[in-house]
Amino acid sequence: MRGRSFGWSGCVVVCLAALALGQESPGGDPALRQWLVNEAREVGGGESAWALSADEWDVARSPLRQQYLDMLGLWPLPERTPLQPQVTGTVERESFTVENVHFQSKPGLYVTGNLYLPRPLPQGKLPAVLYVCGHSGKGRDGNKTAFQHHGMWFATHGYVCLIIDTLQLGEVAGIHHGTYQHNRWWWHSAGYTPAGVECWNGVRAIDYLVSRPEVDADRIGVTGISGGGAATFWIAAADERVRCCVPVSGMSDLQSYVTDRVVNGHCDCMFLYNNYRWEWTTIAALVAPRPMLFENSGHDTIFPMPANERIRGRLERLYNLYQKKPGDLFDIGVTPGGHEDHLELRLMAYRWLNRHLKNDDVAVQEPPLPPIPGKDLRVFREESDLPNDSRNSRIDESFVPVAVHAVPGTAADYSAAEERLLGELRERVFRDWADEVPAATLREQRSKGQVVLQTDDETVVLGRMNRGEPRAVDAPSDVPDRIWVVILGPDDPEGEFPAWLKDQVPAEATTVAFTPRGWGQFAGYERKSPPNYYERSPVLLGRTIDMLRVGDIQAVARWLHENEQGERLVGVVGRGEAGVLGAYAALFDTCIADVRLIDPPVSHRTGPALLGVLKVLDIPEALGLLAPRRLTLVGAKETLAETVRAWYSASGYAGRLQVLPPAGDAQR
Repeated sequence: MRGRSFGWSGCVVVCLAALALGQESPGGDPALRQWLVNEAREVGGGESAWALSADEWDVARSPLRQQYLDMLGLWPLPERTPLQPQVTGTVERESFTVENVHFQSKPGLYVTGNLYLPRPLPQGKLPAVLYVCGHSGKGRDGNKTAFQHHGMWFATHGYVCLIIDTLQLGEVAGIHHGTYQHNRWWWHSAGYTPAGVECWNGVRAIDYLVSRPEVDADRIGVTGISGGGAATFWIAAADERVRCCVPVSGMSDLQSYVTDRVVNGHCDCMFLYNNYRWEWTTIAALVAPRPMLFENSGHDTIFPMPANERIRGRLERLYNLYQKKPGDLFDIGVTPGGHEDHLELRLMAYRWLNRHLKNDDVAVQEPPLPPIPGKDLRVFREESDLPNDSRNSRIDESFVPVAVHAVPGTAADYSAAEERLLGELRERVFRDWADEVPAATLREQRSKGQVVLQTDDETVVLGRMNRGEPRAVDAPSDVPDRIWVVILGPDDPEGEFPAWLKDQVPAEATTVAFTPRGWGQFAGYERKSPPNYYERSPVLLGRTIDMLRVGDIQAVARWLHENEQGERLVGVVGRGEAGVLGAYAALFDTCIADVRLIDPPVSHRTGPALLGVLKVLDIPEALGLLAPRRLTLVGAKETLAETVRAWYSASGYAGRLQVLPPAGDAQR
């Protein structure tokens, strides 16, 4: 990481005002923007993980694939439950037949598709192509009907072709736009992305194909454009049964997505959560050395050619470890025009698949065939035919299993759980987080207790400090001598001590109140839905805004600890999600010995968003891991308090947990 950074340097957070510093407020955008640019440059430069010898890549590929599946919400791999396929209708043409089919990739997760077969069927088993669709709105007919010409070509040229609907634009509709448009920020905590659903639906579609007597399981290809191009990468990287693939206009790189803001042109199904902080091309690299034709249009604004050239260069270096001459296993195809399903792109794809699935490299054409009415390709012909047990519209709530933990029974059990869960937090959520976040530095001290603190090379926060009276000699020994960080939330006045703080910390304590980045009138960014650039971009870099706030709290707490007389230990106090962020800061920094939460949320489903945290633990377990620190819960729901009590009891430090009733209305 850069210098003193813990994964979020280069961002200037302006709390209560750059105005107070005599500067014009940037509204936070330039600051956070600079962090995104710097971080994209750093993470996007990490090619060494796969630019190895062929032997080394063959060894590295398996553990990388596990990380990849984890970032899609697919690790451990879901159970391959019975597909329960059904053919609900047939369309016959002179040279091909279409079966309207559905199957369940998980119980209640319906996948609708059209299976194109040659007519008459040749003898022997045939190569098969899974075609995955882009974002084409065809209503009840499903977006598979927009790409029927692909199925016709394959069926009339000796293939079995299955075209499947996507989740959002299929016959049994779900949602792709959870964070793009619908403020489902808990998706970040759950590690849920519809990209994972599209990948899994594709893997199960291959299961269906290989179950068909017409299909040669050793000759399967995948292709698709736009969202289907992305899904081609997802599926081919996940499933080695894919013999070759042709992703069309489906991937860019971090420089493009983040620095150039191309993420704004894409919905959530185009992205995984980059917990392991990969250079984005590593996803495509997982296909190597299986044959890949990487296609795009020369003037595609949402998959710009400069990014394609960078990806091509990286992949070519890897494939050159395997191919005897350029173009044997990896090649590119570019056609004039914008983001469209051009004939030239299709012809290049057909020829590539012919070469690697049929050992046929002759030129191809696409004779025009009359389209089939969309209604004839429906799997569920009428609205009343739609399945009552469908979970498509709510699959986000259950697709990624949440971690479930039994309360430790003994102190030894507690210690083992603590070591394991803190290790998983660092490995799977707060990856590359510094073991000890550097202390903030005092940049300026102003009148009325204002302090300007620099928490990284360019990161500035503004707080208000109240220096307490020296501790009395006869002060009760059971009241720890702490200095306190008050974490101001999005609804608290910046740089002021909030009303809810009354009676929460000793009156004589030295206290600093500050607003972490992204909250407050002048801090962070303006949330705009869609496209929510400042909320969605950090997850492509392995972070969320809430994770960056944890770092702010750590830096300020350590500054207090190192600069107050006697290196006194620190307490953190916050209300709602701000308090939970303080608890995570305490988990990572030993200088924080006291945590006080006012009205804490019960779960990350309603609390702060930490990338994939629910796959490791939830708020009750995180708070339980704070022992032996002192923990006070004020106004906590009983379900939360009960679990935390059990964890503290198992740790042997039950006496250091205090559960108090809600503060009075006057203190809110």
